[in-house]
Amino acid sequence: MTAPQIRAARTAIPSLTARARDVLAFEWTKLHSVRSTYWSLLIAAVFAIGYSAIAALVYATTPRPKAAAGAPINPLSVSFAGLLYAVLAVGVLGVLSFSSEYATGLIRTTFTAVPRRLAVLAAKAAIAGTASLIAGELLSFGSFFLAQAILSGHHRGISLSHHGVPGAVLAAGFLLFVCAMAGLGLGAIIRHTASAVAALFGLIYVPAILYISLPSPWNARIGRFTLTIAGTQVVALHPHKGLFSPALSMLVIITWTAATLLAAALLITRRDT
Repeated sequence: MTAPQIRAARTAIPSLTARARDVLAFEWTKLHSVRSTYWSLLIAAVFAIGYSAIAALVYATTPRPKAAAGAPINPLSVSFAGLLYAVLAVGVLGVLSFSSEYATGLIRTTFTAVPRRLAVLAAKAAIAGTASLIAGELLSFGSFFLAQAILSGHHRGISLSHHGVPGAVLAAGFLLFVCAMAGLGLGAIIRHTASAVAALFGLIYVPAILYISLPSPWNARIGRFTLTIAGTQVVALHPHKGLFSPALSMLVIITWTAATLLAAALLITRRDT
């Protein structure tokens, strides 16, 4: 082979950057071209902002509200009341990123076009993760400002400049990203939409039920290692003393997400499809 032929062969092979850009563009096209993406984000917005506004109205108009333990209700937690349900909607968006392709058979085309399956997983995580992180932060700040505007009218609000509030609001938005990534991993692992959504539901809500049901101190000893209870700790203005610190709780959250994606990476590279 002559030197011009060698140079031509080299230029015919796209660079790693070009291939990565093409895979990302491929995944972005799939994400924004389906209705389920917009429905998931719309449902998340309705729950995150709407439910939090209702909770703020109830809290603002209820005289001297008290929590179960007798302490005043945290006005910051009222802002995030709807996020507990919004995380499932965003998590479903992550599930559908993989499970919908298995349901339609498009996954074979995807893996044929991109034989390196880890690249597919990374691209899906990058695109769905970016979308969910942006949406999560917008919904978190939107819920906070709306709820606090309602509470401020009754002299019960808290400002964004208050110590610990900016970090809690940012962490609340990050939790939607975490649930989207957990959903994506479960969608790749289970490959069936309904089953993956059920598993995601169990991952998010069952620990909260156990935390309420189990006697103390076992509820805190077990709950501190769960995604849900760790999530409530990182967005708390006054963290619970029986749980991990917010920093360690964030590490628990990241570990759950990383473990789910790692299991997905191992399985998609060992299966036929």
